[in-house]
Amino acid sequence: MARNGSAAHVAAAAAIIGLMALASMAKLVSGHDYAMALKKSLLYFEAQRSGALPPDQRVTWRASSGLFDGKANGVDLVGGYYDAGDNVKFGLPMAFTVTMMSWSILEYGKQMAASGELKNAMDAVKWGTDYFIKAHPEPDVLYGEVGDGDTDHGCWQRPEDMTTSRQAFRIDPQNPGSDLAGETAAAMAAASMVFRTTYPGYANLLLEHSKQLFEFADKYRGKYDASITVARNYYGSFSGYGDELLWAAAWLFEATEERFYLEYLARNGDALGGTGWSINQFGWDVKYPGVQVLAAKFLLQGRAGEHAAALQRYRQNAEFFVCSCVGKGAVNVPRTPGGVMYHQRWNNLQFVTSASFLLTAYADYATVAGGGAVRCPGGAARPYEILAFVRSQVNYILGDNPRATSYMVGYGLNYPRQVHHRGASIVSVRTDPSFVSCQEGYASWYSKQAVNPNTLDGAVVGGPDEYDDFADERNNYEQTEAATYNSAPLLGVLARLAGACGGLDEYRTSLPEAAGNRTARLAAARRRHPHLEVEQNVTGTWAVRRRTYHRYSVTVTNRSRKTVRGLHLRVSELAGRLWGLDKARYGYVPRRWLRALRPGRSVRFGYVQPGPPANVWVTGYKLV
Repeated sequence: MARNGSAAHVAAAAAIIGLMALASMAKLVSGHDYAMALKKSLLYFEAQRSGALPPDQRVTWRASSGLFDGKANGVDLVGGYYDAGDNVKFGLPMAFTVTMMSWSILEYGKQMAASGELKNAMDAVKWGTDYFIKAHPEPDVLYGEVGDGDTDHGCWQRPEDMTTSRQAFRIDPQNPGSDLAGETAAAMAAASMVFRTTYPGYANLLLEHSKQLFEFADKYRGKYDASITVARNYYGSFSGYGDELLWAAAWLFEATEERFYLEYLARNGDALGGTGWSINQFGWDVKYPGVQVLAAKFLLQGRAGEHAAALQRYRQNAEFFVCSCVGKGAVNVPRTPGGVMYHQRWNNLQFVTSASFLLTAYADYATVAGGGAVRCPGGAARPYEILAFVRSQVNYILGDNPRATSYMVGYGLNYPRQVHHRGASIVSVRTDPSFVSCQEGYASWYSKQAVNPNTLDGAVVGGPDEYDDFADERNNYEQTEAATYNSAPLLGVLARLAGACGGLDEYRTSLPEAAGNRTARLAAARRRHPHLEVEQNVTGTWAVRRRTYHRYSVTVTNRSRKTVRGLHLRVSELAGRLWGLDKARYGYVPRRWLRALRPGRSVRFGYVQPGPPANVWVTGYKLV
């Protein structure tokens, strides 16, 4: 594993025959061809390309599209990726996709090379970064969207036939977007390491753009969906921009080793939430677990210097994420009966693939550094156990589930045939170049009860619900639509499994479920947040029809010397009604008039339910 991702060094390692033997062994042990899944995953990104397709394009049912993007705005915005099954280019998820593709190469490029896929992976990254260079024509200007989700969703057309709006939307000092600029900075910094040896001039250019974007993001702060309002209903920035600023700083430190960025990470951990947020979800919106894993990497590699104490707090939150995912935490990610992690019905598998990558990387970092097992409230999580759990999640996606369905299109015999995807669901323009209008697409193709005429190889769809149920229907977009950010983290995980290297005993028994009692879990959760105290009390008890009910009062008190902002709480095992908090994307938040919690002040809420108390814990906060 090359920390700086030297592509030449990675390519040279392709000749190591031992890795190929290990790849064969991994297939025999697991029953899955991870190298084939990796190959198909990379094909999917070619199907998502916008712009003038190259001569070596392997997905031949696609043709060039969006060739005038940006023209109305006086800028060249041809290229990039469509995010999912539509024809809009959304900057935030595209940048996250490129960051995760780059991270996959940096950590597992050797294994990609052994599978013959390193060049294709690098080409996939470059398709994105070439577009970002165009989208960043001035230091303080970044175009963050081409197309309009509202008009696009009223139309079912191949990208080659698009007649919908191609208006471009940007951020600038008067209309800031720190989250968008920060994520794009992270993507370009990570990608600069991918090309550092093979294409140094290009790597330097990416790094220059990255530094400018980080400075822009930090200087002119604001959420991008307040500036590009058309993105709000599709990719709203619920977590704010603090995570992206830290994420960008972490990647710039990784790419440059300049202490300024490490100091930024350490100095702003409290104010921007990096040391305050403990969350078990990682994706295109919330980056805190990714930041925390990177910070832990710096610490484990002995690169923290005088900032070791601050980075240790990041590491604690990274290990909260690990423990929660593998089922040994104070609070654990729910699982379906079939065993896959479950967060939400709409595109749940995006969180499974992203978590699988972080778990894989963290297990490898800990092993190389000699850090050993992660100490969790439910018992130690050893690296081989973490990797065994990751393998179980990937195998579920590839078909080891109650439905025996592969949720990667084109892999295995039983996979989704009616993927919610405009280009795949309409006959290829190369087969029938006749123009397909918006409404004709809906009438003749969207509603057609038949398999898609084009196979979207490698696409990971949204996946099953909490009961492992799945309906392969084109209009079931929550389950049958795929997205680039579903597949990007999976590239590294598949390469890791295909290579099966690292000296770990990865084929021991699978990870057992943690039992743990609630008192221990709550105590552990409180220790994660030394600045906040959570106290629950019973304030009333009564019986109705032989059932005893309790009224619980919960007090969350700021025990620090700073003001707490952005407080987020999670409540699980809740069987009754809750009052005193507002529902938010990541749990619950105080009412509007209590959004700032000064030292010594408290926020109170209550709920009623029969039996024992609910599990209440702090998801995140910022100290200012």
